[in-house]
Amino acid sequence: MTADIQITFDCTDPDRLARFWAAVLGYQLQPPPQGFDSWDAALEAFGVPPQERNARSAILPLEGSGPRIFFQRVPESKAVKNRVHLDVRAAPGAEGDARMTALEAEATRVQALGAVRLYRVEPDPATMETGFITMGDPEGNEFCLD
Repeated sequence: MTADIQITFDCTDPDRLARFWAAVLGYQLQPPPQGFDSWDAALEAFGVPPQERNARSAILPLEGSGPRIFFQRVPESKAVKNRVHLDVRAAPGAEGDARMTALEAEATRVQALGAVRLYRVEPDPATMETGFITMGDPEGNEFCLD
């Protein structure tokens, strides 16, 4: 059996986080249901109260395959380090200085979108470490530029 997966983020602002991750990953916001020009029109028609209209959001790949990423509002904020995180493959195949230069360029791009730089790990042939940069999304979820 082939599993079809969805990645889910618990968060306080689903719309903001969905827009951030769509820009980082080259995804798009999930379009509204057929027959509606916007999510607001759909939610109005479904009787969803205005204060609940940012309770969830989702993004989809623009082209090809990839998981749907779902964002759901929860009452509590993030409290500890993520046990699972995304690696954004920003420099596949690159090594050494070229790799780190590509990762720095991506770090600059995602910081402009609202990410926070946490730390950088240098390449180290002795440990087979290729180097990466750990970032935080607008709600503090860690992810790596790899």
